[in-house]
Amino acid sequence: MTATPTATVISTPPSPTLEELVDRLIDTLFDLDPVVPARTSPARAIHEARRLRQAGELDGALAVFAELDLSEATEGEMRWAAAEFLDLARRRFGGDDALLHRQGTGQVAVLIPLDDGTLEVRAVLSMRWRPGKLVSRRSLRGLRPLTGRRGS
Repeated sequence: MTATPTATVISTPPSPTLEELVDRLIDTLFDLDPVVPARTSPARAIHEARRLRQAGELDGALAVFAELDLSEATEGEMRWAAAEFLDLARRRFGGDDALLHRQGTGQVAVLIPLDDGTLEVRAVLSMRWRPGKLVSRRSLRGLRPLTGRRGS
């Protein structure tokens, strides 16, 4: 009988980045508890945004959507969040010649044209952009008026 060598595969976890190592070191030196970002369910965030909208705090409601992470949401939750966000954005920016940019389901930005030809991000849903960011019109495809037909 001949022995056949078997290959052993050892998987190693990815190495932490320098920033992560420094954060761990600082936490250890100063006896700090690691900060775990609070995750809010999409349903809870949408209800909070609706409550703020009903109280007349449109900017506060848009801020809730700006912080919402839909990366692990169901498609139904993404569509619900997008519908609520668009309704809120139309109420807030409907008369400002605002434009709508969609990257995908549940990823939306409201942009306001500036005099120099750039666009200012005014509200976002589940995107890395933050309100106040300037983007060029040329770099975006599929811009539509925010006040267009419902459900678009």
